[in-house]
Amino acid sequence: MNKTARVLLFSLMIIFGLLMLRIMLFYSGTEKNSSATFKKVFRENYRIFSPVLPGEIEFAGERVPLHLIHIREKLDREILVNTYWHSATLLMFKRSQRYFPMIEKILREQGIPDDFKYLGLIESSFTHAVSPSGAAGFWQFMAGTGKEYGLEINEFVDERYHIAKSTVAACDYLREAYERYRNWSLVAASYNAGMKRISDALEKQKTGNYYDLFLNEETSRYIFRVLAIKAIVENPLDYGIYLRETDLYPEIPVRQVGVDSTVENLVDFAAEQGSNYLILKTFNPWLRSDKLPVREGASYVVEFPESLEYEVLSKFLDEESIRGDSVTLHGLSD
Repeated sequence: MNKTARVLLFSLMIIFGLLMLRIMLFYSGTEKNSSATFKKVFRENYRIFSPVLPGEIEFAGERVPLHLIHIREKLDREILVNTYWHSATLLMFKRSQRYFPMIEKILREQGIPDDFKYLGLIESSFTHAVSPSGAAGFWQFMAGTGKEYGLEINEFVDERYHIAKSTVAACDYLREAYERYRNWSLVAASYNAGMKRISDALEKQKTGNYYDLFLNEETSRYIFRVLAIKAIVENPLDYGIYLRETDLYPEIPVRQVGVDSTVENLVDFAAEQGSNYLILKTFNPWLRSDKLPVREGASYVVEFPESLEYEVLSKFLDEESIRGDSVTLHGLSD
């Protein structure tokens, strides 16, 4: 390579090096600018707010002492958890539309305050849940307790999963507890801990007030979980929750079929009713086997949906309706 070629090659290498350095400096500056811009936009557009606590709140007509700092902080904890546990809270709203009407009616007929519907909601989120200890259904009855309050529980039938019957059984428990305590907050606490534990705590600690009791963590939080869900469901806009009518799960009208003799094959029985086994089990989760023995003189009522067509079931829902702050179930707004 002659001298001229070497000089030319050396010059090209210098030019290339300077060009690469400039590119590196440019992208380094761009990255810094991009990061700074991103942080600025993020700060301007992302917000996490601490919800404002209600000025006052009651449970079953009993005033909660929110003027006490430890009571306020317990409620604050549960409101924070449920406000920002988005998927679970939204699902509770959606299911409430379907199940509250039935549960409210039974509570009213049984003389139990309406606020206890929120107790059922926090117990199971209105699913047929089974706890690690074996409690089951909307109202989370243990098998022994369920039988004590009149529910049939065996390998073929488990009425803990029967929404109406288990709600009546829960009302029987709540009424019995109220006869003992004459205080609905203590009644609700006893639903979680049992009457014996609550009675022992009241006697040992020389108080008659739930809010003055030192209890285990779960029972100590229990009423506040109920209160938090009540506050959010009744004032959803205050907690940033917006749902259209069409987002909610509609009630499903059912037809009832009486059964007074043993059904050997529930698959065939469902087909005879113009349905299928999946629908039969979905609408009658209390049926725990593929057959239904019926004792002499006994009978059951099996339910089938009148329709599962969304357009039919949602005809009463208006997607564009605006309900605003007057809504007690959903925070619908434009």
